[in-house]
Amino acid sequence: MRQVTTASVLGVDVAAIELPDAVQLIIDAAYDGESLSATALAVHGLMTADADADQRSRLNGLDLVLPDGQPVRWALNWLHDLDLKDRVAGPDLMSAVCAAAAKHSLPIFLLGSTKETLARLSQELKGKFEGIHVAGTLSSRFRVATEEERRQDLHLIEHSGARILMVGLGAPRQEIWVYENRHELDMPMLAVGAAFDFLAGNLDRAPVWMRESGLEWLFRLGQEPRRLWKRYLLLNPLFLYRILSQKMGVDRDDPVLPAHPPSIRPG
Repeated sequence: MRQVTTASVLGVDVAAIELPDAVQLIIDAAYDGESLSATALAVHGLMTADADADQRSRLNGLDLVLPDGQPVRWALNWLHDLDLKDRVAGPDLMSAVCAAAAKHSLPIFLLGSTKETLARLSQELKGKFEGIHVAGTLSSRFRVATEEERRQDLHLIEHSGARILMVGLGAPRQEIWVYENRHELDMPMLAVGAAFDFLAGNLDRAPVWMRESGLEWLFRLGQEPRRLWKRYLLLNPLFLYRILSQKMGVDRDDPVLPAHPPSIRPG
């Protein structure tokens, strides 16, 4: 993979890259049969890593941490005097990669969510992207997989004929899975968050103006208030405080992080 400029946001090395270039890197890796570990990370993912040194180490062990969420893009630009024009949202990334995969006859595999959602998602993708081939699907167990189960899952994916793996286990489980298995599969592995639910039609996306103005969180809070209120109403102000601290140079000094954080293997 060609070198990508990264910049630290709360100790996480986020790629200063926009959607077209990210897609090209992924398609190139798929063509070449190379592993590429990536996630589209929003505020919640950054704040999880800010509070958990092991998770921060995992994220920094991935090939690409993409700026999902306008606040992450704004933070990158403000902290490091960059000029990124747009974010790389998980649903947009998945859609763009699926379009390119269909064009170049690169089969995909879908890992995560429920069997019902995967069935709907497969149908939606086939209807939207002419020529796309879904080589296989595997739903989440919603529990930690055993080592034998993990090996069985990897064998299924590897022998499915897929060239690109989409992982929709939810944060931070999907990033943990991609980190733990990044050297096991010779293909791009993309943690895409709620993209499965959006593209399957389970959830509506916010209007474009809300997405562009950084208010998508408010739309999602209205959709799932019981599940998301703590994430947004508590973490968003804390994120602003932590970014201000980093900008002012009074951020904490992080200890040296472990090269191989404890293994957690969700399935």
